[in-house]
Amino acid sequence: MANAWKRDKSPKLFSARSLLILCTTSLLLLTLFFLLSRPSTPTPISDSTAIRVQNRFPLSKIPPFDCYKSPQAHPVIANLVEGLKHPFLYSLSDFGTWPDKPHKNIVRMLKGKLFRKPDISVTMQEVLERLRGGGKEGLVVDVGANVGMASFAAAVMGFRVLAFEPVYENLQRICDGIWLNRVDEFVTVFEAAASDELGNITFHKLVGRLDNSAVSAVGAKLAFKSNEEIELQVRTIPLDEVIPESEKVVVIKIDVQGWELHVLKGASRILSRKASEAPYLIYEEDERLLQASNSSSKEIRDFLHSVGYHNCTQHGTDAHCTKN
Repeated sequence: MANAWKRDKSPKLFSARSLLILCTTSLLLLTLFFLLSRPSTPTPISDSTAIRVQNRFPLSKIPPFDCYKSPQAHPVIANLVEGLKHPFLYSLSDFGTWPDKPHKNIVRMLKGKLFRKPDISVTMQEVLERLRGGGKEGLVVDVGANVGMASFAAAVMGFRVLAFEPVYENLQRICDGIWLNRVDEFVTVFEAAASDELGNITFHKLVGRLDNSAVSAVGAKLAFKSNEEIELQVRTIPLDEVIPESEKVVVIKIDVQGWELHVLKGASRILSRKASEAPYLIYEEDERLLQASNSSSKEIRDFLHSVGYHNCTQHGTDAHCTKN
């Protein structure tokens, strides 16, 4: 009777093995259907995922730099900076000389340390904290942005940033930082040198020291006489031609290896705003670099006085100026 019961028992519809085969076959068929149904041309990347700098300044005579169309020249080495209230990531524009003298931050990474905090990043965040405490919000303008150490210090605090940088290798690093810090909605970049005229100018780029490139050949090689120098043409544009009068500007930072006076003159309208609307000004005031560009600290101070900036204090080689 027991054997007869086993023979008469209805078999299971699906065993574990048959279920596995069925699921696998179904997945294969779905995959094949998906591949055959795809269009022949690839679907373009949406604006939400592309590393694209949007044009928030449509009246400018030059378009913003498009990071999405800027392929990388070499692998990216980036890291978080140490010791900031609002930390951010930035990538290196040069790696140093391998294997003898690698960049100091690469050595720090190999030791498990973060990148050394740049002085301008600390300064920018301290200034913006003070200004924000007074209820002052607006655009941060970074002239001579290099790899974005001031730009990202402001952007991660929620400030909109307008960055000017003529060196292509540095622009690539800024694009890295825009992606790594997820601040594409805050940072707009221009591949240009801010100046007092719209046009083109000969620019001197130092191989291996892209943070010391300058309009002046003497200024570019002042600290690094042994580095190879390359001449190239870059676009110039005044800040007044980019930033409309309706745009509130909270800080202008300028570090352009002696070309500061020309940048300031190109922002005359912005700097002439009344005290409550005039931007806080940070600019490099290195007398040797200024003289290499046929200007001087006195000439800069005289110009600033003419537009109402009478309160300037020295912070190392930087000057901080306000109208209050």
